Amino acid sequence: MTTVSQRGALSPRELTRASERVSFIYLERCTVHRDANAITATDADGVTHLPSATIGTLLLGPGTRVTHQAMSVLGETGAAVAWVGEQGVRYYAGGRALTRSAALAEAQALQWANNRSRLAVARAMYQLRFPDEDPAGLTRRELLGHEGDRVKKCYRAEAARTGVPWHGRKYVPGDFSAGDAVNQAITAAAQCMYGIAHAVVTSLGCSPALGFVHSGHELSFVLDIADLYKTSLAIPLAFEVAAEGEEDVASRTRRALRDRIHETSLLDRCVSDIKQLLLGTDGDTGTADPDGAWDIVTLQSDRGTRVAAGRNYGDSTPEEDCYEEVALTW
Repeated sequence: MTTVSQRGALSPRELTRASERVSFIYLERCTVHRDANAITATDADGVTHLPSATIGTLLLGPGTRVTHQAMSVLGETGAAVAWVGEQGVRYYAGGRALTRSAALAEAQALQWANNRSRLAVARAMYQLRFPDEDPAGLTRRELLGHEGDRVKKCYRAEAARTGVPWHGRKYVPGDFSAGDAVNQAITAAAQCMYGIAHAVVTSLGCSPALGFVHSGHELSFVLDIADLYKTSLAIPLAFEVAAEGEEDVASRTRRALRDRIHETSLLDRCVSDIKQLLLGTDGDTGTADPDGAWDIVTLQSDRGTRVAAGRNYGDSTPEEDCYEEVALTW
């Protein structure tokens, strides 16, 4: 009798390209199981079938239960899985990255390791946040100063727009209640943005630790990406929620931001922005397309060149060349 464990893994050519998949599917309060090569989501309304090969990343929200067979087929079809809070506003854990290619991870490492390219990416991040300002030529210290001034200006503008009294940003680590209602809302919104960014960064196979503005923390790149949407999304919404009242401001902020994230398709925007920052819009980084390089394994040689994997490069004549199987599944 055939069992799931005895079924052969799908080859890369049998799988749907990442660029042709649904970027994210979010499920909550249901049981995720397997039916042939599809997954099913069962809840009070019945059973919904989801072709696993069309899923980029599956976000499992509160109240979800997932079977071993469901995880098996998701792994076979190259889908990433992340365990998150409501609508993805918190990140708890993640499975395999969405892409089997190392292109984004390698591009991130290359950009990060060189001081000039690292600064160039930091400037690009600044321009994504403030498109009306040209950061070319700014030093890191100047970037930090400009960013701080723009964020302060955003606080004042949102206070004037919403009528919320503003006495400055106050956050005491470990003491959420130390700030007033609007500061609590800003903190709650920031935490949600970190969850969203973390889910996207890990699903793309990037390193959460290799940041271009932040540094030295295991989530430096997550903080970088979350900050891209601080002044356009998180801060305005926090002031709007605080303007409605002080009661239960943290929970109301998380729910409001959850809805706003869904309405604005922020997850898709994060994916696009990360690819633009690391690979460049014209692909000038020399890295392969992460959507089209699944299971392409090479060996690093001298002077930045790469040679074919699965080949024995010991001393031999061409007639004696031998090839070894490269195991790509586990």
